[in-house]
Amino acid sequence: MGLPDVLQSIKNAEEAADAKITASKEEAAKIISDARKEALEIIQNAQDGSVSSTVATLDSAREKAGKEAGTVHKEGAKAVESIQSSAGDRRKSAVKIVIDSLMSN
Repeated sequence: MGLPDVLQSIKNAEEAADAKITASKEEAAKIISDARKEALEIIQNAQDGSVSSTVATLDSAREKAGKEAGTVHKEGAKAVESIQSSAGDRRKSAVKIVIDSLMSN
C-alpha cells in the first residue's frame, strides 16, 4: 500500500468518524427531546393527579361538613323545641299569676 492509499484510507476514516459524530449528535438531540417530552408528560400527569386528589379531598370534606351541619341543625332544632315547650308552660303559669293577682285586688 502506497502513501496515497494510506492518506486516502485516513481521509476515509476521518469522514466516517465525522459522520458517526454527526449521527451521534443528532441521536443525542433526539434522546434529549424525547426525554423532555416525557418529563413534561410526567409533570402534567402529576399535576392532573394532584388536581383530582384535591377535588376528591374537597368533596369529601364538603360531604363530612354537610353531615355535621345536619347533625348540629337537628340538635339545635331539638333545643329550640325544648325552649318553646318550656316557655309555653311558663307562660301559662305567668298568665295564671297575673289573673290571680288582678282578681285578688
